[in-house]
Amino acid sequence: MQTVIEAIVCLLLLLGSAFTLIGAIGLARLPDFYMRLHGPTKSTTLGVGGVVLASVVYFSTHNNFASLHEVLIPAFLFLTAPISAHMLSKAGIQQRVAVSSVTRGRPDAAGASAVGKQDANPDNNSAQDA
Repeated sequence: MQTVIEAIVCLLLLLGSAFTLIGAIGLARLPDFYMRLHGPTKSTTLGVGGVVLASVVYFSTHNNFASLHEVLIPAFLFLTAPISAHMLSKAGIQQRVAVSSVTRGRPDAAGASAVGKQDANPDNNSAQDA
């Protein structure tokens, strides 16, 4: 039974480490702010979740009780990482951070919204209404 628990812990550690490594490589290699923000936010959150889950399994089996206080770490991380990434991306849009040409879903260069675009060009409004 001990070997099975150790195998599970090793698998979770390897999985968490792999996700964290992928996030670090994404941070170093991706071309612009928005892509660099996306890589670490998603993958390192999963990486920390895997490492902490391995810790929960290991210490729960060795101490004969569930170590649930360690579950709070990924819970707060899963709550705060998307919120902070969203806030950083909104700040990047507001500051008009340079965007790579390979980024899909880029914001407009003028920063105008879709409603503003329709109001600015009356010819497009009549063509869209038809």
